[in-house]
Amino acid sequence: MAQSTLDSMPGASTGTVVITEPLNFWGGKRVKPREEKNAEPVFEPATGRVLCQMVPCGAEEVDEAIQSAYAAYQKWSKMAGMERARVMLEAARIIRERREKIAKLEAINNGKTITEALVNIDISWKSIEYYAGLAGTLAGQHIQLPGGAFAYSRREPLGVCVGIGAWNFPFVIATMKSAPALACGNAIVYKPSPMAPVTAVILAEIYKEAGVPDGLFCVVQGGAETGSLLCHHPKVAKVSFTGSVPTGKKVMEMSAKSVKQVTLELGGKSPLIIFKDCELENAVKGALMANFLTQGQVCCNGTRVFVQREIMPQFLEEVVKRTKAIPVGDPLLGSTRMGPLISKPQLEKVLGFVSQAKKEGARVLCGGDPFVPSDPKLKGGYFMSPCVLDNCRDDMTCVKEEIFGPVMSRANNTTFGLASGVFTRSVCRDSNFKLHTDCFSLDISRAHRVAASMEAGTCFINNYNINPIELPFGGYKMSGFGRENGQVTIEYYSQLKTVVVEMGDVESLF
Repeated sequence: MAQSTLDSMPGASTGTVVITEPLNFWGGKRVKPREEKNAEPVFEPATGRVLCQMVPCGAEEVDEAIQSAYAAYQKWSKMAGMERARVMLEAARIIRERREKIAKLEAINNGKTITEALVNIDISWKSIEYYAGLAGTLAGQHIQLPGGAFAYSRREPLGVCVGIGAWNFPFVIATMKSAPALACGNAIVYKPSPMAPVTAVILAEIYKEAGVPDGLFCVVQGGAETGSLLCHHPKVAKVSFTGSVPTGKKVMEMSAKSVKQVTLELGGKSPLIIFKDCELENAVKGALMANFLTQGQVCCNGTRVFVQREIMPQFLEEVVKRTKAIPVGDPLLGSTRMGPLISKPQLEKVLGFVSQAKKEGARVLCGGDPFVPSDPKLKGGYFMSPCVLDNCRDDMTCVKEEIFGPVMSRANNTTFGLASGVFTRSVCRDSNFKLHTDCFSLDISRAHRVAASMEAGTCFINNYNINPIELPFGGYKMSGFGRENGQVTIEYYSQLKTVVVEMGDVESLF
């Protein structure tokens, strides 16, 4: 079942895969598009060749998927939490068993390195395992009232939820949205990005194989029009969106017309502050992790790097040296550390930001140019050399706007608030690794003081881009609201009902 597309993965290489199977899924099976006239090509980022065709779902198809999901919800929501957990654990097991194949397909579709893709797939099955563990714990409260009366609350599912994903973490986002939704007893209709539509349907087949009712996790393909149909559908109870701020505003506006619950995980322009007392080696590694994961196409990246003046020269020297040494090329090679950007327009957009930065006075310390790998099959790919910009000011475009590419700006004024980071010495140790407690209180207090002052949903201290599934993730300000991951997300996929029970006679004023 879920093996269909994956069977060819062990022998697949960059530039050889063509996908012809339908990418929609509802009613427990893949569904062919009703019409092919609006098909859009999906490109393999590493080669620029067409990987498959994405056909957007129209109104009838969207309604069919949602009706399928609603029917499955009626069954799933009546199951005990432990029953749901067993099915979810089986789905996690299947993903874990096929992680290499799924990761390879993800890298081919998205362009990220196979090394990162494998980590992403591990995050995915861990997410499902985590929420399976919470499924059996969902409970309300009992409240004693005067005269022997009492009340209790019930934590109930919302119904049919819609997930709208982004192209930078296709499989991860599909699991991050579906796992808590399913744990709470909901069904979900998921729309992946039109640029990375391939692996969501693999997840749908895995859920089916694990034993969920047919229709519980549906996949509909499409762009803005399909997303609008989902947001406006009367049977949808909630929309969870990951993507840009302008689109997020539209999702909120459309969902508000029928008072749907909404979670928005939007863009970021996060600061990374490096103090002179930091461990320089760790700060450099943290800055690289904060800027170049997934070719810089990560919403919480720490792209605005502030370095204390006293260590600026050695920090820049080391960052530039290591940035120049990043192996760029075939994402399926284990030695590659940076693959292509997602699309040609995205590549041109990022290169445009670098060009604009130079016009505004920034200094390019390295990179920022189109990159052509030596392998002939990659010559049509969307590669660029990772870039470090110096001499940046807060009023520059490259500092104010989200670039979403491998560009580090060394420059706290921002409308975003997704993440932030600080590197400072957290403890003092002598050569025998003995703690110096007098230093400890001073340094750690600064780290916590900075973290408290940051207007962001996450603050990393002495590390960056570490997001375990157990920790809530989400933004402040224009970076959105609501949370994904962590126990708190259960509250965003469920609702409370209060039941009041009178044990005596009714007292009435009438």
